[in-house]
Amino acid sequence: MPLSEQDILNLQRKVGHYKEVLQNTKKYREAWKKGLKKSIVAHLRSLTEAGGLSATIQEVEDIQNLEAVELTLGTSESGLGESVGNDLRRDLIKQNGSLVYQQLFNGKILVLIKFPYIEKYGQPQPPKTLAIYRPEELKEPYFQRHVETFVTDVSAWEDYDDDVVLEPNQRIGFKMNFEKEEA
Repeated sequence: MPLSEQDILNLQRKVGHYKEVLQNTKKYREAWKKGLKKSIVAHLRSLTEAGGLSATIQEVEDIQNLEAVELTLGTSESGLGESVGNDLRRDLIKQNGSLVYQQLFNGKILVLIKFPYIEKYGQPQPPKTLAIYRPEELKEPYFQRHVETFVTDVSAWEDYDDDVVLEPNQRIGFKMNFEKEEA
């Protein structure tokens, strides 16, 4: 069956869009290298200093073009400990949470929150995606909103209260067997 002129035009339009998407990936990756990463670090540093938040900003560069900037609250003793015999106790370590700006495979920027968790006290909650941005969309006011959301979410995790009805996956100790038995 021969293709109509309209069919060929539709195919050409789709191929054109595909080429544009591939070109955008190159452009977005270049924007990260040419200054977006440094801009993210500077905004986060400024906000943590202004807000008095003790945090570390790390650049994760394990895989080229999948790099990240991570604002982390670090690790600490959880206050929980396990007996390891002969009156010995091992402290359980708590990951205090982080805010991550991660390059995706296509050069766009994924912003997510990694919630705190305590080792051996269940599995960490899945990260919370805040947004995905093209580099030119990531504007200054968003950084403040992201940091505020991060601090609010981490505070809520730390101030867990069973009086508040949460989604099943939002419990501390995600999917642990410490839940109340139902009658």
